[in-house]
Amino acid sequence: MWDAQQYLRFGGERARPFFDLIARIGAAQPGYVADLGCGPGNLTQVLARRWPDAEVIGVDNSAEMIAATSSAVEDGRPRFMLGDIRDWRPARPPDVLVCNAVLQWVPDHDDLLLRWAGLLAPGGWLAFQLPGNFDQPSQAIVRELAGSPRWRPLLAGVKLNRQGGDPEEYAKLLARPGYEVDAWATSYVHILENSGDGAAHPVVEWVKGSALRPVLAALDAEQGEAFLTEYGERVRLAYEPRTFGTLFSFRRVFTVLHRRADPSLS
Repeated sequence: MWDAQQYLRFGGERARPFFDLIARIGAAQPGYVADLGCGPGNLTQVLARRWPDAEVIGVDNSAEMIAATSSAVEDGRPRFMLGDIRDWRPARPPDVLVCNAVLQWVPDHDDLLLRWAGLLAPGGWLAFQLPGNFDQPSQAIVRELAGSPRWRPLLAGVKLNRQGGDPEEYAKLLARPGYEVDAWATSYVHILENSGDGAAHPVVEWVKGSALRPVLAALDAEQGEAFLTEYGERVRLAYEPRTFGTLFSFRRVFTVLHRRADPSLS
């Protein structure tokens, strides 16, 4: 279902929240680092370079994404494995858990976050970010079309992404004695390069790499093109190209949890 090349078309813009997220991780010399929902592995490689002495693994449930991770391995690091992050069990208590732009696909992920927090080694860190732009036209149009009379019969069983809660919700969920929580939201205003005449709208190309993947996977080629045409017509009205590019606002929700090495200091 996932296309690593399409996803990485806007790799620079998609990576910005990841770097903002991991900048708040204070681990100095972790021994065991996991990137859950690692995608094509390019950002897992960043973790391996930051902590050269750590065992770094990446886990993803997409065979297409795991196949693309070969270019992210240097001298045998990091290691990648195919698996569902909901079922993942660490080899030992992890020092750092990172989950970047994944949990919007996981229903009821609060329980999963609580379990991950409990897995951390003393002094360990859990850091995650996910979209919080469910109300934006790029997302709303997908939902509206999927629920329309034309497409509902074909897409009734398709699970669209669910987006994230607000920072306060994650802070309330995870804060407790012995743990420190830092939660916030950031809105990025991306300026996407306009395509040439006749080419797809840049916002369509962005969403094709993420929120539209389940939709396109459920349709045959002809149906998929028809859906994209209808989606693109609506997107052009919502995101007018300008001379310098197309403005695409994208809100992200971040949380970093630190388990104190000595809970008595709480």
